[in-house]
Amino acid sequence: MNRLVLLRSRRELRDYRASLGPGARVGFVPTMGALHEGHLSLVRLALGECTVVIASIFVNPLQFGPNEDLSKYPRPLENDLELLRAAGAHAVFVPTVDEMYPEGASTVVVEESLSRVLCGAFRPGHFRGVATVVLKLFHLVQPHVAYFGQKDAQQCSVIERMVRDLELSVKIVRGPTVRDPDGLARSSRNIYLSAEERSKAPQIFRSLQVVRDAYLSGERRIEALERAGRSILERDSAFSVQYFEVRTLRGLDRPDVAPAVGCEGEPMLVAVAAMLGSTRLIDNLVLDQFRQA
Repeated sequence: MNRLVLLRSRRELRDYRASLGPGARVGFVPTMGALHEGHLSLVRLALGECTVVIASIFVNPLQFGPNEDLSKYPRPLENDLELLRAAGAHAVFVPTVDEMYPEGASTVVVEESLSRVLCGAFRPGHFRGVATVVLKLFHLVQPHVAYFGQKDAQQCSVIERMVRDLELSVKIVRGPTVRDPDGLARSSRNIYLSAEERSKAPQIFRSLQVVRDAYLSGERRIEALERAGRSILERDSAFSVQYFEVRTLRGLDRPDVAPAVGCEGEPMLVAVAAMLGSTRLIDNLVLDQFRQA
């Protein structure tokens, strides 16, 4: 089995990175732990494209709101390390909060456009925390390529915009969403679901499929597409829909009419966030399945 180097401090990480030499192509998979197949698929994707793969496990307090689940977020570190070792990662950075944010730290990164819609409208400050920690990790790891899951599509867009605007020399790769056989997107928060809630959760994916089917069948009106998907979830009082919107994949714009299948331009994304009991679930699909790049 592959040896996994455990790095707990910024100094250890910098020393390890320097030891790799100029010829290494470094792939980076940042995570908050509680790893599942979605994370591991990113590690394998990175291994196929890079010579060294570094992961990180850090539950970032800056991206949690005051009434969110920071204190109860799962932290099964030993299991996570075993999963990374088995997947073939070469090193993992596991800092403490004090290590990442030394006393007196007062600088944050704010993306002021893409962060305002979708999840940003319901989780103020969330993407400020994401951008801040990702930029800091990029500076520490110095990756050539960084891998993020498409399930967090808005996060991907925010990070891509940050990389573009700040002229960072890292390529961002979106790995496909990994799903359970019934369609539920893999998420560390799925463990919060009761048995009854878990049986209902695949309706989120079904609602997205309804929108995609309507789009591929010729429906182009954004509001009609959104109504078709939202109505699936609103039939069950267990769901409380925060948003159900169709937007461009990377710019997150919301036109009145979606382009036809196969047209040039940015593909369309249908994205949803809903509370199921006390658990917040998000998911999305690219409507034009032939233009996901």
